[in-house]
Amino acid sequence: MKIERVIGHVAGVPVGAVFRRRIDVMRAKLHRTNQKGISWLADGDGVEVGDAIVLNGGYEDDEDHWDWIRYTGASPDKDKEVNTGWLLRSQSWTYRDNAALKRSYERGYPIRVIRGYEGDERYSLPDDYRYDGLYKITAIRTAVSKRAAPDGSEIKICQFDLERLPDHLQAQTPLERQIVELLEEADERETSEKFPEIRTVQMQRLVRDTAAVRRIKQLYDGECQLCGLRLLGPDGRSYSEGAHIKPLGKPHHGPDVEPNILCLCPNCHVRLDIGAVVIADDWSVIVRASAFGADVLPKLRRKGWHQVHLDYIRYHRELWEGSAVPSPTQ
Repeated sequence: MKIERVIGHVAGVPVGAVFRRRIDVMRAKLHRTNQKGISWLADGDGVEVGDAIVLNGGYEDDEDHWDWIRYTGASPDKDKEVNTGWLLRSQSWTYRDNAALKRSYERGYPIRVIRGYEGDERYSLPDDYRYDGLYKITAIRTAVSKRAAPDGSEIKICQFDLERLPDHLQAQTPLERQIVELLEEADERETSEKFPEIRTVQMQRLVRDTAAVRRIKQLYDGECQLCGLRLLGPDGRSYSEGAHIKPLGKPHHGPDVEPNILCLCPNCHVRLDIGAVVIADDWSVIVRASAFGADVLPKLRRKGWHQVHLDYIRYHRELWEGSAVPSPTQ
């Protein structure tokens, strides 16, 4: 069955879907080409509008902070240095790709974001592309690039600011949207309950077994990275939980990406959440509050392509060592 390209989510392609190469991204109808950064299509009135971008190490003026992105527009090949891709002259808003993305800003259309393996290592996979959901362009401007032209003159670039849409807009089925909306309401509701956060955490663990979490759990086959325990049910299947090192949601806003996820047994998940264990920069496991009969490994176990990022490890450690004020609500 032929899949038509659309603005917004592509039916059957969940947020977090991973693709081996750019050609696979194109075949999934997430992006129109297997080379360029900006994708566009014809709107209902025939005018070209942007529908997707790829973050894969582009220009040095780019910034990726997961929830928001600063993205540099495109230039024809003749305006770039062959070997480095550095710009030779200023970008133009009339260039087809930039004009299309600008129209999506004017029309309020969401943009699909695909991260490649040459992007920011805090969010990217080491050798794949991943669809990371919908973002909205919140501002556009003409800016001066950090890198000058070969003759020393300034280079002006087309710059776009994008913000990630709320979680309930990343969900693609009515049931998913309903569940996420309930979670967001629980996070924001002010209540006199003694342990409101615990209730929300339990709900989140039931429904937030995302594509990234599933990949991590599959990689370790359910073996806990902190203690080495592998729980098996009567059917022989392993049970484990995906733990976000920098918690999701307010006030932490940790990303749901593989460098921020650990495969843990339920006990170690709780110990991580309450700061009973933290991890040093050399991956040593530091026990801050012991549990009787529960040993941990000397160092965090890491396997294969799973590249845990130190930024998240440091955030978690500083959170519980008093440098950060909020307490996790994961």
